[in-house]
Amino acid sequence: MKIKSLLFVILLSPVLFSCHPLIKLGNDPEGIKWENEITILEALPSSISNETILFTGSSSIRLWDSIATDMLPFQAIGRGYGGAKLSDYVYYADRLVKPHACGAIVLFIANDITGDSKDITPSEVLKLFKTTVAQMRKSHPDTPVFWIEVTPTPSRWTQWPLINQTNQLIMNYCADNEKLFFIQTSHRFLLENGLPDKTLFVQDMLHLNHQGYQVWSECIKVELNKQVPELKIISEK
Repeated sequence: MKIKSLLFVILLSPVLFSCHPLIKLGNDPEGIKWENEITILEALPSSISNETILFTGSSSIRLWDSIATDMLPFQAIGRGYGGAKLSDYVYYADRLVKPHACGAIVLFIANDITGDSKDITPSEVLKLFKTTVAQMRKSHPDTPVFWIEVTPTPSRWTQWPLINQTNQLIMNYCADNEKLFFIQTSHRFLLENGLPDKTLFVQDMLHLNHQGYQVWSECIKVELNKQVPELKIISEK
């Protein structure tokens, strides 16, 4: 662990004397603990098509085993890990995105506000989102980046006001920046009474079931069809 911590500090040395969010990860065991999973993801085949849409982020991406078929007629691959938070993903973003030729990047991370004592504020989530996008822009300066709205889940319903505030901040930021898009989903996961639809989640009431992923993919494709319709797979190819 000491060796890993030292390695992180060395890698982050160019920003040691700034206020950059990446500094914190050098001594943060919550960030360092994902190193093995990131190494495994790096060993997976990389996309070689400029039409591929790269989905990356936390466990909802990692668990989406039907992504290739659910996202048709778009070509999609998933590169998610564990319980990723923006506070650690911001460090790994470049490593997860850089190897892939892709026409768009879709990001979903929903673990920075959970009701835990280590939660950060909506404004801090926004800052990390901005830094994460900046990391992605190092290798993909002109690639459209999409943020999937954090889902209103039954298990974290008490935190929804803060989560929704975060969604609004990120949505506004996306609206003010080119090639940065916000994918709205909450309207499909809330019932008429304003509560989350439990039928769309597995037993933990946090992760999506098959039906939930179907709804998710429909929401995502609405925005992809608006912004990057040229990435649809053409059957004659």
